[in-house]
Amino acid sequence: MIVNFDEFNSIPSVFYHQSNDLKDQPYLWKKDNDKYVSLSWTQVKEQVESLATYLKDLGILEGDRVLILSENRPEWQIADLAIMSIGAISVPAYTTSTTNDYKYIIEHSGARCAIVSSHELMQKILPAIEIISHCQNVIKINDDHETYKEVVNILSYNKIINDNLEKSQGSKEIEEFTKNFKRKDTACIIYTSGTGGNPKGVMLSHGAMLRNCASCNKLLESLTSDLKKEIRYLSWLPLSHSYEHTLQFLEMGQGAQIYYAESIDKLLVNMSEAAPHFMTAVPRFYDSLHTRISQGLKNQSKLSQRFFATTLKLGMKKYYGDHMSFGERLLNGLMDRIVRKKVKKRFGGSLRALISGGAALNFEVGLYLSALGLPLLQGYGQTETAPVISANPPEKIKLDTVGKVLDGNEVKISDDGEILARGELMMNGYWNDPEATNKTIIDGWVHTGDIGEFDNENYLKITDRKKDIIVNAGGDNISPSRIEAKLDIEPEIAQSMLYGDFKNYLVAIIVPNTELALEWAEQNNIEKNLSTIIKENSYNKKIREVVDKVNKNLSAIEQIRKFILIDHEFTIENNMMTPSMKVRRFKVKDKYKESLENLY
Repeated sequence: MIVNFDEFNSIPSVFYHQSNDLKDQPYLWKKDNDKYVSLSWTQVKEQVESLATYLKDLGILEGDRVLILSENRPEWQIADLAIMSIGAISVPAYTTSTTNDYKYIIEHSGARCAIVSSHELMQKILPAIEIISHCQNVIKINDDHETYKEVVNILSYNKIINDNLEKSQGSKEIEEFTKNFKRKDTACIIYTSGTGGNPKGVMLSHGAMLRNCASCNKLLESLTSDLKKEIRYLSWLPLSHSYEHTLQFLEMGQGAQIYYAESIDKLLVNMSEAAPHFMTAVPRFYDSLHTRISQGLKNQSKLSQRFFATTLKLGMKKYYGDHMSFGERLLNGLMDRIVRKKVKKRFGGSLRALISGGAALNFEVGLYLSALGLPLLQGYGQTETAPVISANPPEKIKLDTVGKVLDGNEVKISDDGEILARGELMMNGYWNDPEATNKTIIDGWVHTGDIGEFDNENYLKITDRKKDIIVNAGGDNISPSRIEAKLDIEPEIAQSMLYGDFKNYLVAIIVPNTELALEWAEQNNIEKNLSTIIKENSYNKKIREVVDKVNKNLSAIEQIRKFILIDHEFTIENNMMTPSMKVRRFKVKDKYKESLENLY
């Protein structure tokens, strides 16, 4: 049963309505002994109420903050709902963050309790918690019998659930309590990625997320209307990411079933097992998928390669709305059966759409996957807007845009090209940072920091990040992300970043595709070591050819004159990427500034 999100005052009120209605139907699925097993709506409700009851007994009050640190799993949502059900505020944290990151978030948010999944994560967060007086209770989900210093109170999630089941069962106290909430009340604090320094705590209201759910549900209506209670999602993007965090509540309101992916390595296996109708990921995943498919094709027969090329050609023709002859239409139908059906089967066979958000989708990648029968719905937003502002409607996808402004949202373009948004989707502000709040929300509009425009059909286009624009020595504004996307789609290049503020020309940092670089080394009798390979003149010449190929489709001021090769990727672990997979430009610039300056 799909609810009317506008009729509810809070996220928990949607959950209690659905759990009372759907009862024993399967809801949350996770892997157990190599097999997906489900928790029913009733079972999830029991755990939510049990944990909520305990948190109240622990002294967690309305407005108190509780941190969640866990990989995607049923207990994540259960914890989130339990916290919100007592009027407290959940504070999601990325599993990939550092101990210092956790220390900052716990101190800044004033979190009074933490819910942590595993021993590995306990080892990362405990050194931070031990020195913070206001967070002395940790609820651990996994019972792995590890021992810890008796500095903080470590509690067993499973024991809490079991001990409080009887106490909470049959009681309507928690459910009734949620009826007092207001849509404007803060439900969670999500910390931004921190591309330019310390993260800021974005306060999102129940209403902001419910507004997003209502809008996205309407957007997907044509793809879900025939599915009734059988809508399936695969959850892979971290639930600490505002995109996936709000999406789980959309799924809840749709009465959908949520399967939790094990890891990126097992993503395709999990997709074939769960047979999802929808999956959300960031563009970097789709870039990687495009590369994997392209590379795998090289090992196929000449006939298979020809069929594949024909499929792409006809699929692209269909996307552009070009006229197809009778013969081409017949051939396209044949490719549906020979190629696209096989591709879809690799993804479970039920996929209605892949959803992309968090950063700009590479147009060529989107076109490639769409031509193969994997339609991509690119959306746009940010944490401060709960998060979705616009998205491509399934009825007409324009991959070079971020779609149409969603129902209930308002968007305008400022005089300097910045995208401004307002509506119920707006954040309540930054936690304990009124100065930053006032710089972002001006005259009732969220200033996104993104530059954009509307096309003639009112589809929104993002042209660049306001802060990321490179201004060269001639005063020209250059979009680095657009050029980097053209570089990164080349098979030989894994990652890139441009440099050139107030300079006469652009230069780049390039991370080679390790697999292809090692293949080149083997063919040329060079030591199979990336740090050795990038020093070879002949390999640099090869990359130069790739860069020149890209330059041909760029204006003179956009062309890359010189570059440096580095032997390791930008990652979350080396602090060159945010947990949401965005390059920390200031960190990269700081590390390689001398080498970059030497190119001038």
